[in-house]
Parts: sequence; C-alpha cells; structure tokens
Amino acid sequence: MRASIGKDAQVQPFSRKEGPNRETKAKRIAYLFVLPSLLFFLVIVAYPLASVIWDSFHDKNLLNTGDGRFVGLANYVEVIRSEYFLQAALNTGIWTILSVAGEYVLGIIAALALAQGIRGRAIFRGIIIIPWVVPVVVAGLTWTWMLTPDYGVLNSWLVKLGLLDEPFYFLGEPDTALLSIIIVNIWRSFPFYTITFLAALQSIPRDIYEAAALDGLGPIGRFFKITLPQLKGVSIVLVMIHIIWTSINFDFIWVMTEGGPVHSSETLPIMIYRFAMQELNIGLASALASLLLAFMIIGFMMYYLYLNRKSDHRGGM
Repeated sequence: MRASIGKDAQVQPFSRKEGPNRETKAKRIAYLFVLPSLLFFLVIVAYPLASVIWDSFHDKNLLNTGDGRFVGLANYVEVIRSEYFLQAALNTGIWTILSVAGEYVLGIIAALALAQGIRGRAIFRGIIIIPWVVPVVVAGLTWTWMLTPDYGVLNSWLVKLGLLDEPFYFLGEPDTALLSIIIVNIWRSFPFYTITFLAALQSIPRDIYEAAALDGLGPIGRFFKITLPQLKGVSIVLVMIHIIWTSINFDFIWVMTEGGPVHSSETLPIMIYRFAMQELNIGLASALASLLLAFMIIGFMMYYLYLNRKSDHRGGM
C-alpha cells in the first residue's frame, strides 16, 4: 500500500502554474497609480516644452500661417541682436536679485519678530499673510493708483510730510519705474518667507540658545552662530524657488507698467509676450523662451557643482 502510494506520487507529481508574486503585483499597481501623473506631465509640461523648442528653430509667424520652414539658429541670432534684449536681460537680473534679497531679509526679520512672546502675536501672524493672498492684479492696480501723482495717496502723504516738494510719478520715470515695482513685489512676497521661517524657527531647540547665552553669546552672535545655520536648508529651498518664480514673473510688471516707460522696466518674460502676442512671431518668442530656460539651467547646474565641490572639500578635510 505504501509502495503503491509512493509509486503513484512519483508517476503523477503535483504541479501548479506559478503566477506573479506579491512584489510584482505591487509594482504593477504602483505603475497604474503613477500613470495618470505621467500622462499629466507629458501633456501639460513635456509636450508644450518640446513644441517651444521645436518652434524656436522654425520661421513660425501667425500672420503667415503657410510658412514654417526650418531656419536653424536664425531666430536666436535675431533675438540676441534685438535692440532691447540686453536691457531686458539686465532688468531681469536686477528684478530677480533685488526682489529675492529683499524678500529674504524682510521675511527673516518679520519671522524673528513674530517668534517673540509679544501680546497679540496670533493676530499679527494672521495679518501678515494678507499681502501674499491678495491677487496679483488687485495688488498691482492698487499700488498703481497709490503711486499716481494726481490722486495717489502715497504721493499725498509724502508731500504732506515734506519728503517731496510735489507729487512724483514713480512708475512714469525710467530711473524709478523698475525699482518701484521691485519694492511692491517685496511687499507682496515676503510673507511667504515669514511663515516658512517662522515654522523653521519653532523647530530649533531652546536649549541651544540657553547654552549659548550662558557662554556669553549675545543676540547678534546667536543669530549668526545658531539661527542662520539652522535655517540654511530652508533658505536654500526658498531662494531657489523664488529665483524661478521671480525671473519668469510676468503679470506684476505688466499690470503696473507694461514694461515701460521706454522699456525701462521690461524683462525677458515681457519681451517674450511682445514677440508672441503683439508681433505674433512665435518663432522669436520660442527662441527667447528657450534662451531663458537655458540660462536658468546653466545657473542651477553651476550652483549644484559648487555645492558638490564644497561638500567634497569638507569631506576631504
């Protein structure tokens, strides 16, 4: 009986068709969840970006829909040789650097003030976010009216205080138009820095400050020796994000000055808009947009290499 059972077991072994294991099924499910995001990226980001780069090498003008021949680098050469390209590039650099620097400094000062145990701190924390939540168009138009020399309240105050002899058209003079918009942009954007820094400050252990105070380190010393190093990671992320946001900002400048007067506040995004929507030259607009993207990629690559070299140098030491 036992021999028979063993023999049958050898003649007819148990077999089963193996299917996908649990890990394979989990990967397939993960791919299904990622697929909508991938499609969204391809449709919203990748395809438009590829179209812009493609159009930058073609003679594409909405006034001449039948002509779309390949022109190589002709669009790039024409953009660079444009009369206002260098001025727009310089304005973009000034606009970005001064805006980000002002937002950072004012944001960290406000965060340090709101981190103190002052009365009504919760109210001030709620009020300070108001400039950030105000729509750009509303903020731009409001400040434009305030800066108007005829009926602007800011001009009226400055004259009454004796700081101005007569109303001054801040947005109508080439020397002050861009600087005025930068100040307004700092006013609107610094609350984002403030809230972020405030959250980071609350995560710093109080014991560090107490130990530093016992060692005789004053408030300024504690700020530079403790606070700033603790905020380094947050600062890098904030600055990088706002460099991108500010350099490609279009609506604020357009609402307040439209790049004027005489192109004194025109930046590269404004120039792209003029090529595309006023001159209807999609080829030139795409070439300038590609140049702006290339400048940003090169800048961030240089910064990335600098950080890597710095970390390697520290590791070697």
